[in-house]
Order: sequence, then C-alpha cells, then structure tokens
Amino acid sequence: MSFEDKAKVPDDKGLAKGLGPSKKLWDEFVRHVADEYSPVTEAWGFYKAWSLRLKQKKRTIVYLLPREDHFLCAFVYGAKATEAARRAKLPKAIQKTIDEAPVYPEGRGFRLEVRTAGDLETMKKLAAIKMA
Repeated sequence: MSFEDKAKVPDDKGLAKGLGPSKKLWDEFVRHVADEYSPVTEAWGFYKAWSLRLKQKKRTIVYLLPREDHFLCAFVYGAKATEAARRAKLPKAIQKTIDEAPVYPEGRGFRLEVRTAGDLETMKKLAAIKMA
C-alpha cells in the first residue's frame, strides 16, 4: 500500500500490507503509548504522506509515519526534553540525530526509523523523555 494517496486513509489492513513485519511493532508502540499516557487520542493527517498523531489532551506525544516495511517516529522536543535525552543512555546515533535536529519555535524536530524490537524499545524511552 502506498501511504502517499491522499484519498485513501490507511486502515488496519492497509497498514498490515504496507508495513509488513513492522506492523506488530507499530501495534505494540501504539498500545504502549495508549497504556502509559492515557487518555491518548489518535488522528490521521496528510502532508505529502499519511501520519498518525498520538496526543494526550492538547499535547502531541509522537507522529507515526508508515512506510514500506518500516515506520518512522517523529518527535518534537523542547529544551527540557532535549537536555533529558542528552543525559539518557541512548545509542550514540540516536543522540547525534537529536543533537543535529533543526530547532523550530515549537522545539527540536527529529524522525527515527523503526525496523526492529530494539528500535521500538528506544522509541518507548524517547516517548517517556518527551512526557516526563
């Protein structure tokens, strides 16, 4: 499934087809965020491609961007979260991505690929830093 067709909002079947084996990681992450930061709302949006925004009240936790056989997690960190990430025990490549991310008025925005269970565990840590 192409996630770039504005006329077709991704559904569970389309996600399973497009994400392939990464679909179980997607489902686990969505469940994790919903369990940890309840109440969480989900909203699909389109800008060049579809993304799923996970929010707690008015606060965006993360954007999930489905791709073929994997997905991206897009976070925006303010100054406190960025400092917390620097102190956290994150893989060096992840730390470098955060440090080199462009800074916007709303914070430092970065995207990371999720392809493995290890990637997923890192995303859970990043969500916890964001919500602390």
